Amino acid sequence: MRILGVDPGLTRCGLGVVDSTAGRKVSLVEVGVVRSHAELSPHLRLLAVAEEIDSWLERHRPDVVAVERVFAQANVRSVTGTSQVAGVAMLAAARAHLPLALHTPSEVKAAVTGNGRAEKPQVQEMVRRILGLADRPRPADAADALALAICHAWRGGGAGSAVRAQYGGADTLPRSTGSGLTAAQRAWAEAERSARRAGAVAPRG
Repeated sequence: MRILGVDPGLTRCGLGVVDSTAGRKVSLVEVGVVRSHAELSPHLRLLAVAEEIDSWLERHRPDVVAVERVFAQANVRSVTGTSQVAGVAMLAAARAHLPLALHTPSEVKAAVTGNGRAEKPQVQEMVRRILGLADRPRPADAADALALAICHAWRGGGAGSAVRAQYGGADTLPRSTGSGLTAAQRAWAEAERSARRAGAVAPRG
């Protein structure tokens, strides 16, 4: 399975493609960052991101697109741009007739580090180790995009699971106990519950 991870951002949008095979093995295909200039009008910035995402979809032919699920933040201006780019990525997946998965930041961090509150340098280092890279992916947006793709691969995420992954209601909270769960899966489940208890909600509209 080939997965395109998208870490949405208006100034920098991280893109990362990995191949997933049996035994939780993942390998790097390509990683990069789409940049848009602040002096451009917002709709032209979104167009630049959209065109680059379309180019990656055409070049790599992924089986599924995984996008970070955007949560409300104190910085309204920042979260607005991030949400707009996330929408662009979601639309690109729809136009390409690809399944879409939305994963929360805490879910991604727990999947790759075992800690839903891991800092960005820790995520970068674990992505480097998981993919067997000589250096940490930089900037952090690039590493986050790869982490999203890895997270989806490790969630048992075949293309068919992507539809289920996009819904964030309480009925889809992962179980945190029981046999067969790895330490990372238990940490992810607890991180999801902690985020809900803290009142983090996805923006509407």
